[in-house]
Amino acid sequence: MRKKIAAYIFSLVLSGGVEATTLLNSSYDVSRELFTALNPPFEKQWEKNNPGDTLIIKQSHAGSSKQALSILQGLKADVVTYNQVTDVQILHDKGQLIPHDWQKRLPNDSSPFYSTMAFLVRKGNPKHIKNWSDLVRSDVKLIFSNPKTSGNGRYTWLAAWSASDLINRHNHLKIEKFMTQLLQNVEVFDTGGRGATTTFINSEMGDVLISFESEVNTIRDRYPQKGYQVILPSINIIAHFPVTWVDKNIRQNHTEKAARSYLEYLYTPDAQKIMTSFYYRVNNPKLMEKNKNRFPYTHFLKLEEVFGSWDQIIKTHFSSGGELDKLLATRHE
Repeated sequence: MRKKIAAYIFSLVLSGGVEATTLLNSSYDVSRELFTALNPPFEKQWEKNNPGDTLIIKQSHAGSSKQALSILQGLKADVVTYNQVTDVQILHDKGQLIPHDWQKRLPNDSSPFYSTMAFLVRKGNPKHIKNWSDLVRSDVKLIFSNPKTSGNGRYTWLAAWSASDLINRHNHLKIEKFMTQLLQNVEVFDTGGRGATTTFINSEMGDVLISFESEVNTIRDRYPQKGYQVILPSINIIAHFPVTWVDKNIRQNHTEKAARSYLEYLYTPDAQKIMTSFYYRVNNPKLMEKNKNRFPYTHFLKLEEVFGSWDQIIKTHFSSGGELDKLLATRHE
């Protein structure tokens, strides 16, 4: 009898007898586990508030910049949950898919959670890694994602540059020397954050994996037998994770209500509790205080004070002929 009922319901879905709404979330490379945990509670909430409407949330994951390009090339994502502002802004600048003031539509400049950069080292921390300055020693091999293709990699680059700027008292030549040695020590430049994690874990390459605090803590917890240790450097930056619905796509997909509700849900205490369980930081003082043991103190430098606007950051560091290209050329000499 149960099989017959299930078959009947399935046939109704196929024939349109039961309404179903599908959302596609285009997200960055290492957010799979987070949204796997976030989506089911919202799907249940939606179906409770919209009787007869089944909600299915699908995910698309890759490097943040690559994901944005896919949408510009026609991927009909309803919402984006990226790890840098520029990859959302380009949806307006290059495709007119969202309005110019998209950051004003949700709290905290449309960033419901954030992270920072941390190091994952092997059992016993054999290279005695404590801070950014240890990463430029000649005996240390690094794994982090390519700043050309990954927001994760860009934040790594900017955090290292910011630390060097402070250490070297704004001496540009010394900063470039520091960053050149950092690049020299990179064993593999994967295109995305999860690829870098796989290289470090499965291929057992590198002494240090540099990635989001959320990623390295999750990996440490997932492989307790490996004895990995997480090192949070004393100087760091905030990595905001901006979100928005894609206006042109939700109009075509008729998913306006679900898309907006989904992103608003990310700001709720229930959703943010899930985020902190995956070591993401949130703008909820009570929740952060409750989880203070999960989030050690680090001195945050403000990107805009070190580098200026994101437009200036891209132009100076990541555009063709910028600091990254210039120092990479030195690395290969």
